[in-house]
Amino acid sequence: MTLRSNTIVFKYHFLFKDDSEKLITVVVDKENLTIIEPTCKYFPDWAKLSNFKCPHCPLDEKENEYCPLALNLQLILSEFNDKNSYEQVKVYVETSSRNYEKKTSLQQGVSSLLGILMVTSGCPIMGKLKPLLYFHLPFASVEETEVRALAFYLLAQYVKMLKGEEPDWEMKNLKKIYEDVRQLNHSVSKKIVNLATKDASINSLIVLNNFAEFVTIVLDEKTIEELEFYLREFF
Repeated sequence: MTLRSNTIVFKYHFLFKDDSEKLITVVVDKENLTIIEPTCKYFPDWAKLSNFKCPHCPLDEKENEYCPLALNLQLILSEFNDKNSYEQVKVYVETSSRNYEKKTSLQQGVSSLLGILMVTSGCPIMGKLKPLLYFHLPFASVEETEVRALAFYLLAQYVKMLKGEEPDWEMKNLKKIYEDVRQLNHSVSKKIVNLATKDASINSLIVLNNFAEFVTIVLDEKTIEELEFYLREFF
C-alpha cells in the first residue's frame, strides 16, 4: 500500500501472551478525516442501514445502502470476535508524531482503535468528533478526553467570534453532540451483541459510551471551583 503525503496513519500492534500479534493499520485522509484503509471487503446483510440504523440517524436509506459505521465495525468483529475483553495484551501504537505503548486489557486497546474507526467511518453523528482526531491520544483517560473536548470546542467558538459569527460559549451544541454519541453507542452495542462470539467488541463500545456519558455529565454538573484547579494559573 502506497501512502500519500496528505494522510494520517495509525498503526495498532496487539501483542498477546502467546507471542502472536495482530497489526491493524488505519489510513485517514488528512483533509476530510475519512478512512481510506482498511477498506471493507465483506458487506454483510446486518450492516445494511435498514438493519443497523440508529433511531436518530440522519442518513437516507435510499441513498445509503449500508451503515458506514457498521462496515468499519466489521473489521473489529472479524479480528477480535474470538478474544475475551479481559485478556491482557501489550498495545503499541505508531503515529506520525510519536509512538505509544501500554500493557492493558484487550478491551481498552480495542476501544482506542474503535475511537478512530468510528469517527472516520462516514457516520454523520460520530463525524462531529473529527477535530479531536488531529491530536489523537491513545489510551486517554476520562479526564484527558474531557479536557480535550472542552478545550477544542471553546477554541472553535473563539475562532467563530473572530470571524464575526455567533459563538456558543455555553457549549449547548457540544452537549448535544455528546448526547447523540451516547445514544449511538448504546444503540450499536445492542445491535452487535448477537454478532460477536465473545465480548471484546461489545465491551470496547461500552468503554466509549462511558466516555461520552462522563463528558455529558461534566458539562451539566462540574462546578467553576473544580475547573479552577486546572485553570487557576490562567486567571
